[in-house]
Amino acid sequence: MDLWTMVILLPLMTSLIITFFILPKIIDFSNQGRLFAKSGDRTSHEGNIPIFGGVGIFVGILVSLLFWVGILWEETVVDFVKDFRTIFAILISLTIVFFTGFIDDLLSLSPLKKLFSQILSVLSIVFLGDLLIDDMQGVFGVEEIPRWVGILFTVFVVVVITNAFNLIDGIDGLAGGLGVISSLMFGILFYYSNDVFYSILSFCLSGSLISFIYFNFHPARIFMGDTGSLVVGLILSILSIRLINQGVTIPFKDITYPMKGPFIAIVLLSIPLFDTFRVFFIRSLSGYNPLMADRNHIHHALLDLGLGHKLSSVILYILNIFIIFISYFMIDVRSQSFSIFLLAVIVLLCMSIPFIILRLRNKR
Repeated sequence: MDLWTMVILLPLMTSLIITFFILPKIIDFSNQGRLFAKSGDRTSHEGNIPIFGGVGIFVGILVSLLFWVGILWEETVVDFVKDFRTIFAILISLTIVFFTGFIDDLLSLSPLKKLFSQILSVLSIVFLGDLLIDDMQGVFGVEEIPRWVGILFTVFVVVVITNAFNLIDGIDGLAGGLGVISSLMFGILFYYSNDVFYSILSFCLSGSLISFIYFNFHPARIFMGDTGSLVVGLILSILSIRLINQGVTIPFKDITYPMKGPFIAIVLLSIPLFDTFRVFFIRSLSGYNPLMADRNHIHHALLDLGLGHKLSSVILYILNIFIIFISYFMIDVRSQSFSIFLLAVIVLLCMSIPFIILRLRNKR
């Protein structure tokens, strides 16, 4: 097995196996301790389901990441001096959101406290790891931005992505499946761009989420909870920042898109991002608190059509893959701003279909 195959296969398989063996233990422990997500008015499940799947996801990612980064340091593929600060900062940041999510699942935290911890986690990767967005790559005509603006914008991006992923975690199998698709695509792009650490991080996430889906696909035996959704959302945010800064460059295939990172990142996270945008916009337009929970997300509409958890999740997987496919034909559009606008129109139109069908049905 060559070194580059190790970068893909072994981190993915390690996190997959670790998470697969941990989750049944968490399910048993949660059932004994009655640590459940209880059904209610806005939930789409019945019965009491354990909510600490995020612990298994986090442990699988962490152990696999540390092990394989250590191995590849020995092989001098990962540059210790260059990458140590960033890796250390990411671990600190992940630890902060992990314990925030764990405490929230256990005791319930106020939105303000959760937001504060997310901002603290972002500042950790910015100041300890020097990982921030400092160039808009020509989106809306903006290129390099002052450092203080970059810090504020990085905080905004991470908070939006993390909470968008948290909000899409509404039915069995959905968040895990979308996370697998996104992380696999990030990993492949980083792999072919010879970006070793971020490729390993992506595939560690993929492996853990594949195992999680086995236990979370309908009928779910466990949920990821805020413990999982915050960790997964933060990792996807970190991968997005890296992609925005570096773009995509695949030397041996002569593929070079150093300025298209923002567009590609939005493509890979399009369903949670645009669903959150749509819901917040509708709530604000209707005079409601945009942070107030409701059942206006895309997965709720699919459930209301009677499609069920399995089919609703699969439909949104397919939509995600379709968006990635059509983005291939938009990547060469000269204006990145126009590409993002066109992508938004296509995704929002697709998302409006279930709501239109519901309205027509209710008028009969």
